[in-house]
Amino acid sequence: MIDLNATLIAQIINFLILVAILTKVAYKPLMKTLEERQSKIAGSLETAENEKKAAEQLRREHQEQLNSARAQAQAIVEKAVKLAEESKEEILAEARAEHARMLKNARDEIAREQEKALTELRSEVVSLSMAAATKIIGANLDQQANSKLVSEFIDKLDEKKIGGLPC
Repeated sequence: MIDLNATLIAQIINFLILVAILTKVAYKPLMKTLEERQSKIAGSLETAENEKKAAEQLRREHQEQLNSARAQAQAIVEKAVKLAEESKEEILAEARAEHARMLKNARDEIAREQEKALTELRSEVVSLSMAAATKIIGANLDQQANSKLVSEFIDKLDEKKIGGLPC
């Protein structure tokens, strides 16, 4: 079967020496390098997982800040709308008050002008009545008696509202 000769034994010894040298020189450093690489990869994975968690936490915080900013912006808009509405109501109230004041002033002015016109009209009616009476009678009574007579007549007209005219 197998022939054991010196060459085979020398090859076996050379193989074992080679395995011993490779174990000492190559296998242990190679295994050490693989273990270091494995721990480095595990550390990188752990770091990546921690960074992922930190990024997720940061994303949540940013989302909360964004929601808070939106709520604040909405509150500011609502406050501005409310302020504008109050300002509008205030301006309208002032305009209504000014309108009412102007209307009252206009009515007062109209009443004064009407009274003034009535007074002038009465005066004119007295003068015209006196002129007409003087021409009709032909003789002129004294001015004071004439004025008194006409004034009494006009006052009676005012009391009775004869002819529907406001004198």
